Amino acid sequence: MLKNALKNKALRKRAKQFGKLIRHSAMTPRTGEAHKPVLVSNVQMGVTFIGHASFFLQIGGENVVVDPNFARWLFVLKRLRKPGVRIPDLPPIDVVLITHAHFDHLHRPSLRAIVHHTKQYRGSGPTAVVPEHVFDLVSDLGFRDVVELNWWRSYRHRDVTITHVPSRHWGARILRDAHRGYGGYVLRGGKHSIYHAGDTAYFSGFREIGTRLCPQVALLPIGAYNPPQFRNVHTSPGDATRAFLDLNSRWMVPMHYGTFRLSHEPMEEPLQLLEQEAAAAGVSDRVLVLPEGVTKLF
Repeated sequence: MLKNALKNKALRKRAKQFGKLIRHSAMTPRTGEAHKPVLVSNVQMGVTFIGHASFFLQIGGENVVVDPNFARWLFVLKRLRKPGVRIPDLPPIDVVLITHAHFDHLHRPSLRAIVHHTKQYRGSGPTAVVPEHVFDLVSDLGFRDVVELNWWRSYRHRDVTITHVPSRHWGARILRDAHRGYGGYVLRGGKHSIYHAGDTAYFSGFREIGTRLCPQVALLPIGAYNPPQFRNVHTSPGDATRAFLDLNSRWMVPMHYGTFRLSHEPMEEPLQLLEQEAAAAGVSDRVLVLPEGVTKLF
């Protein structure tokens, strides 16, 4: 009986905390503005931060979006930073990468809009690359093809090789939907390579990814780490800095902060702590904080 009482108390506490997040999100003004991404030549790599974990990547002559989410609301959570890019301002997309099935990473209306946008240009949709057992969540959205990958498996789209890599997270779409895959991706095209970690906690796999695939640029999450148990599935700024050192990448670009209030740290804290952690590790000059919608060329 005492055990049930403690469990109920913990549930009430979490519900109260979540209610506080909802109220704070609803009352906070939405900020930010959209920009037109700079289009690059085939020998360059362009990285455009859309917001949250969403990126527009130009690599090996291909146009790629990762975890596109243009939602104004995620159920009851308000988007606090506007997407840095409008879908009509994107070129036709060749490949869409989805890291896992959580609603802030696999947003079906955004995926459908990107398919429609690309079909207007080319008459057919882009290819989607997803983890195993995610096919059914996107198969009805109009993609030209849907490719499922397990960890360390690769798919080649013309001149770009996409490798699905491990993470420490989970892939459920709903509470009992625990069979779905999850992970990150390393893309390689020409002389360029880039790693999108998806959602992950710190784990020893970062060192293996760096050793096996040597990504030039690492897109690493830094938010949703408070309360402390959230670090079982998310990286704090300190964890992300440690991951960057393990990867031995040339550049780090932070993500998964500032867009949706998913946890209890102040919205401005992740970047502040990242600045401190990067300085302590001696890598401040290798951390690139990208404003939404501004294209960085490599």
